[in-house]
Amino acid sequence: MRIGGFIGSAALVLALGATSPAPAGALPASAVQPAAMASTVAVSVPKVGAKTAYVVDSAGTVHFGKRQTSRVPVASLVKVMTAYVVLREAQLTDTIEITATDVRHATSNGATTAALKKGERLTVRDLLYGLMLPSGADAANALARRYGPGTTAFVAKMNAQAKRLGLQNTRYTNPDGLPTPSKGGYSTAVDQVKLAETALGDATFRTVVGSAVHRVAKSAVHRAHTWRNTNKLLQQADGVLGVKTGYTDAAGFCLLFAGERSGREVVGVLLGDQDARRFTTAEQLLDYAGEQIAGG
Repeated sequence: MRIGGFIGSAALVLALGATSPAPAGALPASAVQPAAMASTVAVSVPKVGAKTAYVVDSAGTVHFGKRQTSRVPVASLVKVMTAYVVLREAQLTDTIEITATDVRHATSNGATTAALKKGERLTVRDLLYGLMLPSGADAANALARRYGPGTTAFVAKMNAQAKRLGLQNTRYTNPDGLPTPSKGGYSTAVDQVKLAETALGDATFRTVVGSAVHRVAKSAVHRAHTWRNTNKLLQQADGVLGVKTGYTDAAGFCLLFAGERSGREVVGVLLGDQDARRFTTAEQLLDYAGEQIAGG
C-alpha cells in the first residue's frame, strides 16, 4: 500500500484546518478515511464486484485484495494445476490416443471440450493447448488418464504439488474443475495467484496460455483442430500474458490473469464474478497496478 500520498494529504488537511473554518456540514479531518485522502494524489482503486480477488506484482507488492483467503471452488482454473503436473510428468512429444471415455467424460457432464474424437492420436504439446485454450475436459481426462496413470492417481499428484508449492488452502478432486465430486475442490485467490506465478515460470506453459489461437493440421492420426482461447483479455488489453478462464454454477465466472506493467509482471485473479465484467475489471486492475508501480 502506498502511504506517501496519505501522509502528504493529511498534513495539508491539518494545515488548512488550522487556518480556515470547515464548511458547514463537512466532516472533521479526523473522520476522513485514508483512502479518501490518498485519492487526491493517487489513482482510484477499481471497483471489484467479484466475490474474491487478489493482485500482486513480481516484486511482491500487493495491489488489491478482497476476501483473498476464502476457500471457494475455482472451476476450470483447476486446469492450471493439471497442466503444471503434466509438464513435470510428460515429454511434449509423447503421443496419447483419445478414448471413448475421454470424449464421453466431457459430453456427458456438459463440459467445454476440445472436440476430440475417439481414436485420434495427439501429442502432449497439442493436448495442452486443447486443455487450456478451449478448456477441454476431454483433453484433461486424456492427460490425467495417461499421467496418473488414471484420474485418482493424477489428482493425488495435483494435491501433492499443491502441498509442495505451499498452497495450504487448496484441494483438488478432479483434473478439470467440474462440479463432481465435491465442486472440483477448493482454493483461494492467494493460492491461485501463487500457482500462476510458478506456472508462468515454465516456458511452455507461458507460450500456451498466451496464445489466442492454436491450429493443428490434419494428419494420418488426427483431424484438423482450431482452438481459440476463451480468455478475451488477450485481445482486449496490451501486455497480457494469459492465464485461464473458468465457470461453474458454484464458482461463478472466474479469471486468472497476468500482464506486464511498468517493468513488472502483475498476476491477479477474480473468483465469483460476472462473465464480461471479469475481463474489464482485470484490465482495470492491471492498469491500476502499473500506475502504482510507476508512481513508486
